[in-house]
Formats: sequence, structure tokens, C-alpha cells
Amino acid sequence: DVQLVESGGGLVQPGGSLRLSCTASGYTNSRYSMGWFRQAPGKEREGVAFIDADRSTSYADSVKGRFTISQDNARNTLYLQMTSLKPEDTGVYYCAADPSEHIVTLVRAGLVPWADDFGDWGQGTQVTVSS
Repeated sequence: DVQLVESGGGLVQPGGSLRLSCTASGYTNSRYSMGWFRQAPGKEREGVAFIDADRSTSYADSVKGRFTISQDNARNTLYLQMTSLKPEDTGVYYCAADPSEHIVTLVRAGLVPWADDFGDWGQGTQVTVSS
């Protein structure tokens, strides 16, 4: 079974930084894409940042220039470095993964996939940006 486990959430002041991590296990095929979504109370889950099976990346407009997605060389751990955090970045952040080539097409084009494009999810980690 595929398992995704997030860590690194917490409370941070506006303008601060935080790094999220997601450890993936159980994939028998190394060709899969990963990404981060977030969900604020009363809002839809939205895509934040993605890295596809070829290591292309894409970002939501709201986080471009502030967030950076990366993976370790073994592709077992996904990171999201968040800087210049704003109160509107508050939410539960979810790690997602999927082997679909459709996601590769979207990310390569600079687009942000939908939540329905991903089949495997972590349990989420809370990020709160507040003074």
C-alpha cells in the first residue's frame, strides 16, 4: 500500500518561513508525480505546487515566487519550502501522489492539476499564519 506522511506544519508569523515534508512509501514504480494541496476552513481544496515524474514543476499563481517544491534524489521525500507567508496561506496542507501521465502533461504545461487527478493522499498537516 502507498503511504504518504506529512510533517513540518505549525504556527508562524506573517512574513515567516516554514518547510513541509512528505515521505512516500509503497510505490513499486518510480515514475509518479507529487504535489501539495491546501484547504482552508469552508473552502475547496486547492492546488499549491507540483513536481511531475520528469521533475518539471508548476505553482499556483498565489504562491509563485514564495513557495518552492523539491524532492530528494531518491524521490522518497517531497518538500515545500514556504517563505513570505501570509495569513491567507493558512490551512491544512496535503501531500498527494499519482502515477498518471495526465498529471505530467499538466505540470509540463505549467498548469495546476485538480485534486481529482490524484489517487494517493497524506493525512494533512496544519499551517497557521498569524500574529
